[in-house]
Amino acid sequence: MPTFKVFRYDPDKNDPPYFQDYEVPDHKGMTVLEALYYILENLDPTLAFRSSCRMGVCGSCAMHIDGQYGLACETQVAALGNKITIRPLAHMTVIRDMVVDLDPFFAQYEAIKPYLIPKNAPGPREYAQTPRERKKLDILVDCILCASCYGSCPVVGTDEKYLGPHALLKALRFIDDSRDGQTNERLAFVANDSGIFRCHTIFNCQQVCPKDLDPTGAIGKLKMKSLWAKLTGKLKSSG
Repeated sequence: MPTFKVFRYDPDKNDPPYFQDYEVPDHKGMTVLEALYYILENLDPTLAFRSSCRMGVCGSCAMHIDGQYGLACETQVAALGNKITIRPLAHMTVIRDMVVDLDPFFAQYEAIKPYLIPKNAPGPREYAQTPRERKKLDILVDCILCASCYGSCPVVGTDEKYLGPHALLKALRFIDDSRDGQTNERLAFVANDSGIFRCHTIFNCQQVCPKDLDPTGAIGKLKMKSLWAKLTGKLKSSG
């Protein structure tokens, strides 16, 4: 029977954070999320955590599980030891237990304008993509914004202005989209000390991504694209 050492914090009680142990009966195929629900429903109804789809799609249940960031719904209890430590995501204010304030995370995401900006053209126009053009986006569109990369990034923890691996990965997704008309403006926005040049290439974000994406590689591509745009005189100032 594994023991879960769970981070607890309730600001209403004005007590410092602490860890509480719970023994959970294991069964074949049990996930960490199932174990947390067992605790909630059978041992402690005050436990707070986020979840939704339980299928690795929504990203709601991202947390720090036994030394690694990931999704609780995809992490098998059998793959862990007999004592499993659960913590909330780092670099964000803890609201309660495993629930953190995601506002800074989504503010950085919103800053890169995560939507297509049409090219300037007279009248309405459809911008079709070839299969080859769409293929370039395959390794970029699957981000579920779970914040695992954000929590694992040491730069995020030391620089609140840093856009973060999630936002920079998404920036490349729109820069590489043949239908978008703001390539140079997007490059100018991220090509600074709060964007791509603040990344220390530590690869934490790559290691923890539940969708096997490569934010570090995306940032490297953005660096090359921005330098080439600067050399060719296409990189405009972001102001």
